[in-house]
Amino acid sequence: MHDVVQDYYGRELQGTSDLKTDACCDMSSVPDWLKSLLKNIHPEVLSRYYGCGLVCPPLLEGCRVLDLGSGSGRDVYALAQLVGPTGEVVGVDMTDEQLAVAQDHRQFHIETFGYDNVRFLKGYIEKLDELDLEPESFDVIVSNCVINLSPDKEAVIKGIRRLLKPGGEFYFSDVYADKRVPDVVREDPVLYGECLGGALYWNDFVTIAKNAGFADPRLVEDRPLEVTDSVLSGRVGNLRFYSATYRLFKLDDLEGDCEDYGQAVIYQGSIADSENSFMLDKHHHIETGHIFPVCGNTWRMLQDTRFKEHFKFIGDFSRHFGIFAGCGSDLPFDQDINEAEASTCC
Repeated sequence: MHDVVQDYYGRELQGTSDLKTDACCDMSSVPDWLKSLLKNIHPEVLSRYYGCGLVCPPLLEGCRVLDLGSGSGRDVYALAQLVGPTGEVVGVDMTDEQLAVAQDHRQFHIETFGYDNVRFLKGYIEKLDELDLEPESFDVIVSNCVINLSPDKEAVIKGIRRLLKPGGEFYFSDVYADKRVPDVVREDPVLYGECLGGALYWNDFVTIAKNAGFADPRLVEDRPLEVTDSVLSGRVGNLRFYSATYRLFKLDDLEGDCEDYGQAVIYQGSIADSENSFMLDKHHHIETGHIFPVCGNTWRMLQDTRFKEHFKFIGDFSRHFGIFAGCGSDLPFDQDINEAEASTCC
């Protein structure tokens, strides 16, 4: 599939408008703080953007960031402004034509930003160990609508965990299906190039992430995708596709479920552009100054990462209260004694 992807993104697609789905976010959906960054990016780089989401998490100043499948460099050059002169952004891509666009405009961005903190590498995202990248050397790793294009997604996720520092995070957008994609769709070169053929069934992704050591994947946001080309729409049948952003933290002591230890956090409102609230994920929207009960995993995602100084923490792990209410798991046993007696066996 590498040849299919290289041909599609290197020669078939000449610009964002050539895509046959509505995967790419239009400018109307881009937040104002990101629009100001995009104004500093060369027009040709912007015109060759094929991402499906936003991959700029907060608190990146001074961070070392890796962008997988960096393409023409739009996200790299946006991230470069967020990490600033004391940080670094490394882009990895396998397509010569895309890398050429990114490299051709490096000097433009150096002059625009006033510093040089970007470099690009040619390579395959499922073979990160073959690149000159030190293990545990990145604070944040991102990718934008790329993992679906990889023929070995398990290798990608394992390689990411190897490169992240303890407490680092993988923050990425991609395309997912509501069920497993059949061979007839997966083997169609256009559907594969459009990020549909290689899309994972969402629950298979969760399994892969957990097997790679990311015990508690967090969904940040999602939206349904429309296949705007009528011919391709007929080929995918009743499959439904979604653009979704997840964040995975490299924390060894996360538990398989959300366990309740009676803990809570208070967000101090000190993160830029998030003064009134902080969104960890789709189910954790934490208002400034509010005592917010959290499970043990959420506690660690805030306490043992770059977010720590922006929160006050209440409680510890000395007492366990069972599964955290409302997290999708509960006691599986009958709790009504009469019901239990009525269903006895033997």
